Amino acid sequence: MVNDKIFLENPVTTEIIRNALISAAKEMNESLFRSAYSPIIYEMKDCSVGIFNEKCEILGQSAGLPIFLGNLEIAIQITTEFFGGIDCYKEGDVYIINDSFLTGTHLNDITVFSPIFYQGGLVGFTANRAHWLDVGSKDPGYPMDATNIYQEGIRIGPTKLMDRGVLLRDVANLICKNSRFYRNAYGDMNAQIAACKTGEKRYVEIIERFGMETVQNSIHDIFLQSELMEREAVEQLPEGVFYGEGYLDNDGRSEDPVKVQMKMTIRDGTIDIDLEGSSPQVNGSTNCGLAQTISACRVAYKSIIHPEAPVTGGSFKPLTVRAPKGSIFAAEEPASCSWYFTSLGLLIDLVIKSLESAAPDLVAGAHYGDSMVVYFAGVDPRTKQGFLSVEATAGGWGGFKKNDGQDALINCVNGDFTNLPVEVFETNYPIKVSEYSIRQDSAGPGMNRGGNGVIRQYQVMIPEAYLYLWFERSKTPAWGVVGGRSGQGPIVEVATPEGRSSEHLKVNALPLTKGTLVTCKTGGGGGYGDPFKRAPEKLLNDVAQGYLSREHVRQQYGVVITGDGRIDYAATAALRGC
Repeated sequence: MVNDKIFLENPVTTEIIRNALISAAKEMNESLFRSAYSPIIYEMKDCSVGIFNEKCEILGQSAGLPIFLGNLEIAIQITTEFFGGIDCYKEGDVYIINDSFLTGTHLNDITVFSPIFYQGGLVGFTANRAHWLDVGSKDPGYPMDATNIYQEGIRIGPTKLMDRGVLLRDVANLICKNSRFYRNAYGDMNAQIAACKTGEKRYVEIIERFGMETVQNSIHDIFLQSELMEREAVEQLPEGVFYGEGYLDNDGRSEDPVKVQMKMTIRDGTIDIDLEGSSPQVNGSTNCGLAQTISACRVAYKSIIHPEAPVTGGSFKPLTVRAPKGSIFAAEEPASCSWYFTSLGLLIDLVIKSLESAAPDLVAGAHYGDSMVVYFAGVDPRTKQGFLSVEATAGGWGGFKKNDGQDALINCVNGDFTNLPVEVFETNYPIKVSEYSIRQDSAGPGMNRGGNGVIRQYQVMIPEAYLYLWFERSKTPAWGVVGGRSGQGPIVEVATPEGRSSEHLKVNALPLTKGTLVTCKTGGGGGYGDPFKRAPEKLLNDVAQGYLSREHVRQQYGVVITGDGRIDYAATAALRGC
């Protein structure tokens, strides 16, 4: 039996194989981007891919959504169990699954995977997950006001999509016919299959180049290195029990806040996250399958433990996650799960904040926290076809010891996700983007300030359209740490051509007429440290760049900047009391 503490292969060879596997995953991602039909995949990158060994341990994972971190293997394991073991797999097979209570995410996240065979034997799997524009929910996309899973679209358990290289057209047609956008669904499905085939080909090429024994030895060493590095880092953390508690604005169905509570125990080189005390599953759609809760905790863990290192099958060994059944973090049928990620962004921030007193050098102010999704739906007069735009909106991240928080960055669960370029948006949809700018003064004040949110304004260019919104964290905007202050919360303003205006955060199918302006303002990140300790020269640059206003700098930082762009050091000293 191999001693797990012994490296088996030449480190140079191991490093070459490590990077070959990562490159193979990146090529899978590129195949998916270039083949997909929906902008949410090919432009916005709402997807993730991975290559696994025969034990479903991750070998290579491309940049993608962190919320899928170490999670794709769940789909393979569930399918293997459902069909009675690995003997069910044949060369050329492809499987598909999206069940929220099995894979953890909402039904729009479709997972496709395939087994990899070499010389007649099963040697691994390739898998990818991508967001389909529509899967037949009661409203286009996915509804903001759903109360059960059956309102959210077609629910696919472990299902064979290709049999020994032959597409099962009846199965594919059944799934895609449940989408309002059949062509997009069928095209995105084929893109996911193509990505799997790309990964299969590249993994077999790696085996043929180096030999199976060398590849297996190198994989052993990669896993061992990841585990040893992480255990060493965890052992450097302060031991103890750390707590975090926060609240979502609501569940989309009532105005009642939704509680998120966590206890993190660090002891003997391990980290245990217990979510006992969090809200029971709610009537609205902020519920989540356990698999995705574990993934979110892995994101928080990775933010502290070697964030620069790639994820492998040796990652997360020191981490355990527990959530009570029937809670928002381990929801059970028939709970609605459309907005499963809303509580996860808050959970990630709370895990990091819980270390504020014990390890202030490691923490950061909270970030703006949610995907801040805006949809428009209707009929495009140019094509006479229905359309659906789906966008997550960037915001501000929290300041930390070494630097300010990032301005205008996508939230932590979305990672490599990008905004839709204005040119692409206006080409595809009958909506005009009137403004896209930094939201001045939205950043939380601090020695290192939080990042600013953004303003993205849309103008309706057709007689009738419908607005869908899911904006969060308005009642508990991004908090500061170590003396830093909170950032501003989000808001959406709707102004009609007749001069009526209203403010919203969550709406489902709000009717809009031509000329209506929808102005989305996302929140800023929390600050780090006492704002009065921020260097006046940094604030002068913030004002010059338009990130902060002179009045905001005077009130929040005690720094006076004159109209001609100079620091009034005497007035600043008086305000700061020094």
